[in-house]
Amino acid sequence: MNNVNGFMLIDAPASALNNAGPDIGAKTENTIAVKKIRRGRGEYVYVSGQAFRFWMRSSLENVFGWELSPIEREAKIAFTAADPFKYPDDDVFGYMRAIGKKSGITLTRVSPFKCSPLISVTPVNIVNDFGVMARHEGDPVPYEHEFYSTVLKGIFSLDLDSVGRFSSENKTGYMNITEAYKKEWEEHNCFIEDDGRTVVLPLEIRAKRASDLIGVLPYIFGGAKQTSHLTDVSPKFLVLTILNCGNNIFMNIAVDDKGEASINVKALKEVILDYRENIVSDVYIGKREGFIDEYNEDLKQMVDEINNTLENVKVHFLTVNEAVSKFQQVVSDFYKR
Repeated sequence: MNNVNGFMLIDAPASALNNAGPDIGAKTENTIAVKKIRRGRGEYVYVSGQAFRFWMRSSLENVFGWELSPIEREAKIAFTAADPFKYPDDDVFGYMRAIGKKSGITLTRVSPFKCSPLISVTPVNIVNDFGVMARHEGDPVPYEHEFYSTVLKGIFSLDLDSVGRFSSENKTGYMNITEAYKKEWEEHNCFIEDDGRTVVLPLEIRAKRASDLIGVLPYIFGGAKQTSHLTDVSPKFLVLTILNCGNNIFMNIAVDDKGEASINVKALKEVILDYRENIVSDVYIGKREGFIDEYNEDLKQMVDEINNTLENVKVHFLTVNEAVSKFQQVVSDFYKR
């Protein structure tokens, strides 16, 4: 198991990126609430994992020209084409589709790309904004919506071994294809493994799909209320590496420091040192100048200390775009080993 391990912080200074719909308990009928959860006495806003994956899909289509799998709907269910040879998003984001009611066969694929919700690092004071629609004759129509100012954190992983590798094992999550796809895999010059139970795309296609998924990070766009709360949702702080295990080691490196989002540099250093034997690439840290600059010197000192201590792992402290660009090459090279 070889996974890209990623951590990101997104700055949301006046935003309503994911809404829960009408607030039933509000004083007015048309009040839209943001998604939030409670922990202790505080409220934390969040962007669902589903919404974040939609942002990623849309950005991959826009930036790298991915042809997205078409969506079909039958009654109350909807599904994609479930063709991972033709559509890269079916490969990377997974699917579930019943292909024949008589046969009872359902194709399922566990998504190689996994992510957490983006959740505020600190408890949030949510603001109610009052507005009216008044461009028509007669009385204005009042409405309310919530928004907030916070820093959102999230983790994600990409199973590099699974990208471009499809199983026909009759097991939930692993029956990705059937013999009906033979023409497709032959057209894509796939390799056959495990006595025909596994079909693998050529290395250059697997490398491009994985590299594109990482490369789109500085260009992620999306979110609700962008017409009046325009928010750049690209990461302002990012950590990337490849591990030979499934742990998300960077999950707790952003913490609440007296109501402000902060980076726990000691925690970041600790997990890199603790997992030194599991890290199979260098560690890339990207940060935007102007965002939590008070940690720049601590991060540089940590990078120097680790680079002087470890021989098998080096840490690079760069801009976000530089870190992503260099890590894209690391991901591409992974498939050439």
